[in-house]
Amino acid sequence: MSSQLKILVPETTHVVELVGERDEHLKLIEDAFASDILVRGNEITVTGDDEEAQKVVSVFQELITLLGKGTVLTADSVGRAVAMVKSDSDQKPSDVLGETLLVTRGRAIRPKTAGQKRYLDAIRDNTVVFGVGPAGTGKTYLAVAAAVRALRDKEVTRIILTRPAVEAGERLGFLPGDIAQKVDPYLKPLYDALFEMLEAEHFARLMERGTIEVAPLAFMRGRTLNSSFIIMDEAQNTTPEQMKMLLTRIGLQSKAVVTGDITQIDLPEGQTSGLVVVEKILSGIKGVEFVHLDAFDVVRHRIVQQIVEAYGRYDESKRNASNR
Repeated sequence: MSSQLKILVPETTHVVELVGERDEHLKLIEDAFASDILVRGNEITVTGDDEEAQKVVSVFQELITLLGKGTVLTADSVGRAVAMVKSDSDQKPSDVLGETLLVTRGRAIRPKTAGQKRYLDAIRDNTVVFGVGPAGTGKTYLAVAAAVRALRDKEVTRIILTRPAVEAGERLGFLPGDIAQKVDPYLKPLYDALFEMLEAEHFARLMERGTIEVAPLAFMRGRTLNSSFIIMDEAQNTTPEQMKMLLTRIGLQSKAVVTGDITQIDLPEGQTSGLVVVEKILSGIKGVEFVHLDAFDVVRHRIVQQIVEAYGRYDESKRNASNR
């Protein structure tokens, strides 16, 4: 059954910001739905199938809410809002895309998907969070942003960055330079995120004071990490023993975020990944949460999402073939 629905855009909302320059946002919405959309002045008329027309209205209402929160709409955010509404997600685009985690260098860092919103909520509400998912889902970047915010808000007194240096066999003593120089190549994604969020001089000062500490996983043994925001990246390359060692370093007023991708394990053949088994071990413990991100949460170039999905299908086909 066809229906015609009308939306009155509030006077406080600029229609150009809603529909985009040269109607860029409007065209994205039109391409996503079969309904007819007519914009005249501050009135939008949607004509089409009942259920779909209501979804189109929901998209516009969510975008208007985002604009009311001060969010600048982009083609990417409009596309993600459309995808959320079409998928009947439990979370509203205005709740996901309208939350600001950190403002740095005049730019707001926000979740871009429902999965990322769940991830940030988990980091806020728990002591230990595992962010598991493919490349490009923002699991490392958002963990660093959450750490910078916690440091800024004086919730912690330092940030500790670590990861297993599998490529060097953890024998970093044979590499030239101090600890930071030895582990630098392995922590570059974390550094890249920090450089985006902190001025170079500020970052250098924090490193010099030990407020931001870079340490290979092997150097964590025997320590108690109090008032710290600990981030372990590439956790799929830990052994179960290394994972246990890191998690038992957590001290008072500390928080840990462990990130990894179980499809990218670089451990020697036959070696079990600590990230693969840890969910079975820690499941049900209050204050520990596992957040699984997927291809929909990829926020890099759109082709990356398609690549992740293609590899997922390929891996599944191989598993099915081996089970025959």
